[in-house]
Amino acid sequence: MKTIKALLFCLVAISCSSCEKDFLQRDVGTQTTLKDVFLDPLQASRYADNTYSFSINDYGRLSGYKGMTAQFTDEAISNGAQPEVAAMNKGLFLDPSASDVASIYSQMYRGIRNANTTLANMDSTPWTADYRPDLIKGEQLYLRAYFYFELLKRFGGVALLTEAQEFTEAAVDMPRSSFDEVLARILADLEEARKVLPLTNEDWPNPAAQANRATGAAAMALKARALMLAASPLHNPANNKDKWKLAANAAKEIIDLNKFSLHPDYATVLTVPTSPEYIRIWPRGGRGFVGTYISDFLVPTSFGGAQSNLSVTQNHVDLYEMKNGKPISDPTSGYNPQNPYANRDPRLKVNVLYNGETWQGRTVETWQSEPNAQGAITYGRDINNTLTFTKTGYYIKRLWPETSRSGSTASALLNYVFYRYAEVLLNYAEALNEAEGPVGNDVKEKVDMVRVRAGLPVLPDNLTQSQMRDKIRNERAVEFAFEDMRWWDILRWKKGPEIVAQPTKGMKIEKKANGTFTYSVFELPAFNKVFEDRMHIYPVPQAEINKSAGKLIQTEGW
Repeated sequence: MKTIKALLFCLVAISCSSCEKDFLQRDVGTQTTLKDVFLDPLQASRYADNTYSFSINDYGRLSGYKGMTAQFTDEAISNGAQPEVAAMNKGLFLDPSASDVASIYSQMYRGIRNANTTLANMDSTPWTADYRPDLIKGEQLYLRAYFYFELLKRFGGVALLTEAQEFTEAAVDMPRSSFDEVLARILADLEEARKVLPLTNEDWPNPAAQANRATGAAAMALKARALMLAASPLHNPANNKDKWKLAANAAKEIIDLNKFSLHPDYATVLTVPTSPEYIRIWPRGGRGFVGTYISDFLVPTSFGGAQSNLSVTQNHVDLYEMKNGKPISDPTSGYNPQNPYANRDPRLKVNVLYNGETWQGRTVETWQSEPNAQGAITYGRDINNTLTFTKTGYYIKRLWPETSRSGSTASALLNYVFYRYAEVLLNYAEALNEAEGPVGNDVKEKVDMVRVRAGLPVLPDNLTQSQMRDKIRNERAVEFAFEDMRWWDILRWKKGPEIVAQPTKGMKIEKKANGTFTYSVFELPAFNKVFEDRMHIYPVPQAEINKSAGKLIQTEGW
């Protein structure tokens, strides 16, 4: 067994390292080695399992783990201008440090290669009764579709590889297929995968040990997400209603399964081992504190972390309605700028740490004093003018489990969620509203389910299509805060200039001599972000263009 494991490790290392150079490249010795692997059911199944390893599987994944797509958006900023974030904020998508462009491109193709190699060779494996080759095939098809979707939502049409390549094909560079061609491949793979995969995680043998496995429902959720992308303004400029109807139908199929429901408590939806809301997750239990993205990226030194390099913006905080369901911009909402966090959408308290909040047994202090006679300012424990503290007056709470603290040996559970039922409901509502408008109660009902779970009232009756669109988009911004969702919504809606390229704002909290606070919104021009229209679709990494002998055409505008 040790020999098999060691050999497999070497084979996987060879497989992955060769693809890092070029997703079309092959090592001369790989062919013989692969033949040996696929003549052994154990090694073949492990090779297939390795395809999962190329997935995106955590929220903090840039600069190792010190950056998030939230920092590309109006959700948050990077205090220390991490290169991977700064390049995107400046519109320098072709900069080598822009890892969500260059690294993801190669990572997804490595996953595609692993899936293609498995699919091409698994029929030669002498499978025994201990294995389910039909399920292995379904997993590879789902994962290939997943990898292609990650490319599609970034780059649009890409080179479409569906077969394992021989060594002699290593130097062959392929042109980009169209958006529609890649979408069709994704949908075909998902349909085939859905037919053979267990419907839910509970239908897998030993489900507790298979929590991140592909399922039929996961294939359905990815199909709905892909059709949402295809129907949205970025790829549907003529607003073809039929595309929206297809997306609505795909989401409705999941609803009609009656297999999923909303988790009863929004506050714990990411931090439980199982939930009726989970369609597919990557379980992330056992997170320690030291040396993780929690302590090294999110937590300030005042709470025992190494640094806080992410500050939640006032732009994001302003999206949370009052508890009565009215936006804070509504003069009848009851919003008090000098008591800004009172009676707000309860999700604000779940997602954001703000001044006066109790956390880990003490009060959060993001205030500063009035200048004294000499002009000196005293700062609360959780803010100062260094890079390791918040620049906006806010910290992220959503991805910082309270059990994850300095000096504690307790581990924290915080799952990476690929798809959860709330997204299905809001996908259905958005797509149906765009296809037909808020006719009947179906659109409103699905949005209300998410709102009521959060502790908000239902939406008003008789909203227009435009009003409902605004409500749904705002609901997505709040419900999926910091879950690697906002950036992709902004891109598919083609709303980058309106949302991203706006003044970045924070909250200044000044503590008076009598212990009271005054609150004032301020702008942070040093953290403003660039967004040009061409940035809605990523450029292909320049290194790939340069070595393609003219066959790969760069994205328009780049």
